[in-house]
Amino acid sequence: MKPIAIQLYTVRDLCAQDFKGTVKKIAEIGYKGIEIGGTNGMTPKEFRAFTDDLGIAICSGHGGMPTPETVDEIVDQCRTLGARFVVSGVGPGDVNTMDGVKATAAKFQAAAEVLKPSGLKFVFHNHWWEFLKVDGKVPYDIIMDLAPDAFSELDVYWAAFGGGDPAAVLKEHGKRVPLLHVKDGPLTGDPPDPHTAVGQGKVDMPAVFAAADPKVVEWAIVELDFCKTDMMQAVVDSYTYLTSNGLAAGNR
Repeated sequence: MKPIAIQLYTVRDLCAQDFKGTVKKIAEIGYKGIEIGGTNGMTPKEFRAFTDDLGIAICSGHGGMPTPETVDEIVDQCRTLGARFVVSGVGPGDVNTMDGVKATAAKFQAAAEVLKPSGLKFVFHNHWWEFLKVDGKVPYDIIMDLAPDAFSELDVYWAAFGGGDPAAVLKEHGKRVPLLHVKDGPLTGDPPDPHTAVGQGKVDMPAVFAAADPKVVEWAIVELDFCKTDMMQAVVDSYTYLTSNGLAAGNR
């Protein structure tokens, strides 16, 4: 089983009220790691000391695209935080034409190349728009083909919402999917309807995890963008579902 983490975007409203208390609660639930989008005003060294005290790892950081101008700062931060994956992504307008898809792939490949000397991996996070066909082809597949040094943080819910089959995606591209974004929901709505706790929606999670390459996937990262129920309860329920069903490993 792979360790379970959470993207702190899930509990962003609670973090805005009490950041340290919220992260402490995440650790108490049993999550082994967090994916971050910043350090909440702390220096990377201070943030690392805070998470080390809680016994929780920083598995990855979601932010801007690495460039020759920003790579040194990104690498220094990641090394201090202990994160091995640099995550970024694009908006729907970037992949709704074939030219846009190719340009996006070029950006991802360039980001991967600039990080390569450091040993860090560039990983792109998808939404549903990478799975909406352009000229009869799936942008996600084209990006994986044209950006061979980039890795995928596959968001299994958004892949399904966009018309893809996340288990099939993992069977095809699993050698380059070290991170799973695990979310669930009704797979309905325009805009999308609220998510549910993992295991309470329509995504076939056992099939997803069975298709993932156990030698490649390093983290199962829960992320809920919005939820009808109490968010912290959904965070607890997601943890309970994944760990009690043997899909991911926690600290409890």
